[in-house]
Amino acid sequence: MKDSLDPVLFTPIQLRQLEIQNRVMVSPMCQYSATEGSPGPWHHMHLGQFAASGVGLLCIEMTNIEAAGRITPHCMGLYSDDNESALRQVVNFCKDIADTPIALQLAHAGRKASSARPWEGRKPILPSDGGWEVVAPSAIALQDGAPVPRELGSTEIADMVNKFADAARRAERIGIDALELHAAHGYLLHEFLSPISNRRTDNYGGSLDNRMRFVLEVFEATRAAWPVTKPLGIRLSATDWIDGGWDIDQSITLCKLLKQSGCDWIDVSSGGLAPDQVVPVGPGYQVPLSERIRQETGLITIAVGLITEPRQAETILSEGKADMVALGRGMLYNPRWVWHAADQLGAQIKYPQQYQRCRPSQHDDVFGERNAASTR
Repeated sequence: MKDSLDPVLFTPIQLRQLEIQNRVMVSPMCQYSATEGSPGPWHHMHLGQFAASGVGLLCIEMTNIEAAGRITPHCMGLYSDDNESALRQVVNFCKDIADTPIALQLAHAGRKASSARPWEGRKPILPSDGGWEVVAPSAIALQDGAPVPRELGSTEIADMVNKFADAARRAERIGIDALELHAAHGYLLHEFLSPISNRRTDNYGGSLDNRMRFVLEVFEATRAAWPVTKPLGIRLSATDWIDGGWDIDQSITLCKLLKQSGCDWIDVSSGGLAPDQVVPVGPGYQVPLSERIRQETGLITIAVGLITEPRQAETILSEGKADMVALGRGMLYNPRWVWHAADQLGAQIKYPQQYQRCRPSQHDDVFGERNAASTR
């Protein structure tokens, strides 16, 4: 039975001069399939299927601002001309087959860099084994047995800010429509925010204002390098799920400052900083974090995390708990999620002409013609 009211999930949303046709985003998902930071055939297939899937916004995976910022040697980057050329080919491919807006997530893995791929065990790769030295706000290892990162100096921090801005300029040249900074899941920006990973005693550590400084500098430099007409958001771990760590109250303070700096959305995630986190995992478990940030800052929020069912997504939006939803694993399992959601909720959505005949509403016409022909 279809819903009688027009679903919020399938209404447009405006971000600066970018109009997004529905409220579903493909979440950035690492594929660990790049060569020296450059995407290849796998990325054409992976992103192309989503470009033609009816989603409102397609966000390309965590793309790193320097080679040493990659999680694995197989992660994507946007720090060289070769990276830029290869990613341009992927973006052009997606735009040739569909008009879906394309976002890109910029990041640096910090102390979680130089590790093996998930299906290889995620173990740290030491420099002696082909890895590289990892850096962080403080010389604190991720966990027992992990390498102790080198603490970044003040000159290196300033250089890192510039590298985010440089990557944004490359993204503009290849036709990216929106950018998202990755300040979640225990990567470098998140590491500066949390008192668990940041024990610095200079202007980048200690007080909340100091711990937020690097993130705000990166955001402001990226905003200045990115066209004013194009949106810039940030993915945030709204809480570490650890006593004494980064939490929702600090996140709200940061989000208010980001809003003043021109932030267009908060992609609300959580956790990932340290192994002693206690996460209450369940359907929509991060939605309350999105709701609080949205209510207390007025920012557009994107809810993410075990959102799998169309009516679940519609309820989140219709109750004002988020403005968009992002799906990751659910999209991998069912790249046609948006088509199925539209059918279930009674919405109309554009199919590629080549796939029109698969639309369920067309089946009756097809079978009807066949039945009529058989009686002639």
